[in-house]
Amino acid sequence: MDGKSKMQAEKHLTGTLVLSVFTAVLGFFQYGYSLGVINAPQKVIEAHYGRMLGAIPMVRHATNTSRDNATITVTIPGTEAWGSSEGTLAPSAGFEDPTVSPHILTMYWSLSVSMFAVGGMVSSFTVGWIGDRLGRVKAMLVVNVLSIAGNLLMGLAKMGPSHILIIAGRAITGLYCGLSSGLVPMYVSEVSPTALRGALGTLHQLAIVTGILISQVLGLDFLLGNDELWPLLLGLSGVAALLQFFLLLLCPESPRYLYIKLGKVEEAKKSLKRLRGNCDPMKEIAEMEKEKQEAASEKRVSIGQLFSSSKYRQAVIVALMVQISQQFSGINAIFYYSTNIFERAGVGQPVYATIGVGVVNTVFTVISVFLVEKAGRRSLFLAGLMGMLISAVAMTVGLVLLSQFAWMSYVSMVAIFLFVIFFEVGPGPIPWFIVAELFSQGPRPAAIAVAGFCNWACNFIVGMCFQYIADLCGPYVFVVFAVLLLVFFLFAYLKVPETKGKSFEEIAAAFRRKKLPAKSMTELEDLRGGEEA
Repeated sequence: MDGKSKMQAEKHLTGTLVLSVFTAVLGFFQYGYSLGVINAPQKVIEAHYGRMLGAIPMVRHATNTSRDNATITVTIPGTEAWGSSEGTLAPSAGFEDPTVSPHILTMYWSLSVSMFAVGGMVSSFTVGWIGDRLGRVKAMLVVNVLSIAGNLLMGLAKMGPSHILIIAGRAITGLYCGLSSGLVPMYVSEVSPTALRGALGTLHQLAIVTGILISQVLGLDFLLGNDELWPLLLGLSGVAALLQFFLLLLCPESPRYLYIKLGKVEEAKKSLKRLRGNCDPMKEIAEMEKEKQEAASEKRVSIGQLFSSSKYRQAVIVALMVQISQQFSGINAIFYYSTNIFERAGVGQPVYATIGVGVVNTVFTVISVFLVEKAGRRSLFLAGLMGMLISAVAMTVGLVLLSQFAWMSYVSMVAIFLFVIFFEVGPGPIPWFIVAELFSQGPRPAAIAVAGFCNWACNFIVGMCFQYIADLCGPYVFVVFAVLLLVFFLFAYLKVPETKGKSFEEIAAAFRRKKLPAKSMTELEDLRGGEEA
């Protein structure tokens, strides 16, 4: 940003703009909090489920003769100490008169984790409709009711069937986050001046990782992550929802929505004056008029047309694969189950290590803001995937050899931190904005909706299946993710184009160069021209 642009940005950074952006990104803070909050209290919630369902765990015994011949007591049903040399259970291990098997408890816990993603998956398709129907601010106000209701159910979980209330609360909160994850970027990009749009847009990811970090800190057992206060921990995000609800009453509607969608010129000018201060709004009004004319000249593409037309095939495949690679990279396995992973790696205080992951995640999110602007999207994406692949292999080696070498616990811990760092370098932030760069105005809304649904669906699959895969694969669980990361790396190397600083036509040309069959060389040549025709 040159000196002139910096002065213009500072001039446009008004109190109303700061309030509006802060209020909006509280939605992403809630998303991050909901993502991370379920991790730390896993043991106490599982134990509560066991008591509620009538499955009373007996004490399991495993001997670790590789260290001090001491007997290790493990109280989590269905888990084994990966670090033990024998890994055997006493004959009496099991449940005393169980009415529910440990597998049912695992299922309920997996549902408690993954129903959040189901809610987001369902609501992601309705973002455009509700945003256009109600307006950006009113839509965010209305959907906050879902967040408040979902958090209330979780906060009152001990007063009823806790497993049902938590699963329902997580699903409703997911409905909110699915809507909010579309409405918030829409509003922030529309109220931000051009000189600040990129900087303010990065606050979404920062809000997410801040929410994750705060949920991890509050999840410490001496704070809220204990048997008495865990319902309050799960429902505390409702406070942010209430704060956002009342602050939204002070925020102006998006001037672009008022002008382009509703044609209300005077109201758009008033909104701009509130957001920009004493600046003349006519320059931005002229930009909006041009944008309105461009949008009107390009035919809107439906989701069905997006998949049926060969013109969009390569771009759609890339858009979906970058979302799949983000979720199936294994990062949510770290966020959801890192405390358990650290414990199995032999870390003495796994909860504090999990908080360390949150701190590293936050720091490198800030660093990635500058890296994305300086380096290309494709190079960072490839570097991140390769770094995560190496980290997953190192994590596996550490877990497998932990019974033979105590110091391997440090290898596993360092590998987890590196895994998170490389994720934030590329596979974390890039999939969210590269989709918009791959499509022009006509197919862009449908592409973003499909990409969002794909992301949430993959999130659900990881949250639902990881616990089962971990029990099945033991210390080799991250081999699965390492193989997937290798596949994603090869795909990105062969198919994902560089989009930084390039026009849509240049991106389409990059797709054409990457297509091998000669008869397909012109499939995407007229992506934009074909739509306008």
